[in-house]
Amino acid sequence: MSRVVLLHAGIGDSRLWARQVPALAPHFEVVAPDLPGFGETPEPDEPFSLVDLVAAHLPAALVGNSFGGMVALRTALAHPDRVSKLVLVAPAFPGWDFGEQIQAYWAAEEAAVARGDLAAATEVNLEFWVAPEHRDEVRPQQLRALELQTAHEEPEVRWPQLAPLSSLTVPTLVVIGERDVDDFRAIAAHVAGELPDADLAVVPGAGHLVGLDRPDELNALLLEFLEN
Repeated sequence: MSRVVLLHAGIGDSRLWARQVPALAPHFEVVAPDLPGFGETPEPDEPFSLVDLVAAHLPAALVGNSFGGMVALRTALAHPDRVSKLVLVAPAFPGWDFGEQIQAYWAAEEAAVARGDLAAATEVNLEFWVAPEHRDEVRPQQLRALELQTAHEEPEVRWPQLAPLSSLTVPTLVVIGERDVDDFRAIAAHVAGELPDADLAVVPGAGHLVGLDRPDELNALLLEFLEN
């Protein structure tokens, strides 16, 4: 049975995949880790590599949402021969010049964290990224992440050199929610346009966390793409 690794967004933790794991598990070996600083995985107090941590699960197909999408992409660029397929759901992208909307969100989150109000910082995240009907579910995940990430000095994350997107021939599906913020819709179009073997799927009615907002639609896309 081939393996699929699910990499969660920077809000929440691996529990964001609760609607995808049962759909994929009959067909694949599913691995859904908590990345460092989320869920059950504290942040190290020494420099570390997210790509190395994910590479330990290869060979596999990689599925990543948002921050997890960037980690999946950078892992595939570093280990293209060990990634069978790549699904990027509203991926972040290194060095992207984010606009005022996201800059204002970051500033509000940072201000709340600076005054030690992690509950307020959690609400800033929920209001920006999460549909109202899912906020009670994600709230404890995000609060836990902030507690882990403020427990000690932030460690250095080491990344491999970024290869050109045009060099990555792994079959890729880029998924974006129709209601996601402008920057992430632009990133999705950019990544899908630069990768040699990529398709772009827009999910109607979904925001940034497509797996929460439209789980049936995302599950159908994943199964069709990963099984073919």
